[in-house]
Amino acid sequence: MIPKRILTITLIIIISIVSGYLVLHRKSSAKAENDLATAALVSSSSRGQISSNTPVSQEKAEVVILPVKAVPVRRGELIIKLKSPGEAFTDKKIALKAEVNGVVKNLYASEGRHVKEGDILLELEDREYRLRLEKQQTLRLKFLSELYLEKQFATADREITRASIDKLAKSEGDFKKGSEAFQKGLISQAEFEKIQKDYEIALIEAGRKKEEIIASSKGLTQQEIEVKIAQMELDKTKIRAPFAGIVTEIKICSAEHVDTGRELFTLVNISQIRIRARVLESEIGKIQIGRSADLRFSAYPGKVFKGVVEAISPIVNAEDKTCSAHIAVNNPAEEIKPGMHAEVEIASEIYKDRLLVPQEAILVRGGRKLVFVVESGLAKWRYITIGFENEDFAEILPGERPEESVKEGEMVITEGHFTLAHDARVVIKQ
Repeated sequence: MIPKRILTITLIIIISIVSGYLVLHRKSSAKAENDLATAALVSSSSRGQISSNTPVSQEKAEVVILPVKAVPVRRGELIIKLKSPGEAFTDKKIALKAEVNGVVKNLYASEGRHVKEGDILLELEDREYRLRLEKQQTLRLKFLSELYLEKQFATADREITRASIDKLAKSEGDFKKGSEAFQKGLISQAEFEKIQKDYEIALIEAGRKKEEIIASSKGLTQQEIEVKIAQMELDKTKIRAPFAGIVTEIKICSAEHVDTGRELFTLVNISQIRIRARVLESEIGKIQIGRSADLRFSAYPGKVFKGVVEAISPIVNAEDKTCSAHIAVNNPAEEIKPGMHAEVEIASEIYKDRLLVPQEAILVRGGRKLVFVVESGLAKWRYITIGFENEDFAEILPGERPEESVKEGEMVITEGHFTLAHDARVVIKQ
């Protein structure tokens, strides 16, 4: 038989366990009821059904105003551009060569030097050429003296007949008429030469060419030619810049002997550059001389150079079916170098007086294009119909209803509109 004391202790333990269980069960039920009540209250609040007697504290929801960027809808030209690769070149580039033999006395040219037209770039030793000129000038004086003595002691001129004078007058008139007819292409070269020959014979018969004939017979005329040749050779010992430019590719040095025809250095002018763009045969009809062109070079990222189409080649390359378009661009800072690759955009189609919005303003929702317009601080979406467009702007066509288009001057949002809802409150930031 179990002792009474043990039974009492056991009973007390059982009662304690049951009491603890009941207390915990009540707390759990109360918490569940409280959670259900809270959920119901939140649900009612979301539907706007909370009465003024609901025992929950309320806080007013703050109105959120979203900052956006916007620009006005405008009217203007929409320019469609044709893209093409191109290469820079200059037509002012020349390899200067020696025109006479000699030793380099002074070399003024240096790599990269800027020179003006007429600047001396190189001098050859000219002592030999000066002596040759002096010799020819001395011989000329000798022949000239002989001619003078011949005239002083010559017999009296023979009498000029009236017939010779009349013949000269007629030949002179024929020569003037023949010159005019030849310039206009009315007579041939052979016919003109015959008229000219008859006129010269008439001059001789009339005594008008006497001094020239005597000078020629005495060798004076030929000697005067020799003097001019000697002077030209002396002048060629100095190499001058034929135009303003930059010296490059120097191939000689001081004290070096050079022969006639030896290449000395190159002179190039890049103050104005030309771009040879390769345009597809199918697109050549879209460009015109005088149209503007944008030029971009990898050496200057983000910078756009402006040029003008100045010529279109009449020949299509049979291999790649492209045609060359030449674009002129001013290059005062000499940033563009011949040989540089260019990305060219030529204005091919120009549409005037079009209603335009930036491409950044256009969104697509539900398969339809729209823009957000700011009205009284609210973002209103408008479905739109697009006409012509380029990378920067799109033409907006009239819609069937007012809410399916935009008007000139309205502010369309270009930034901060990707997650906007209709009627969202916005403020335009500067």
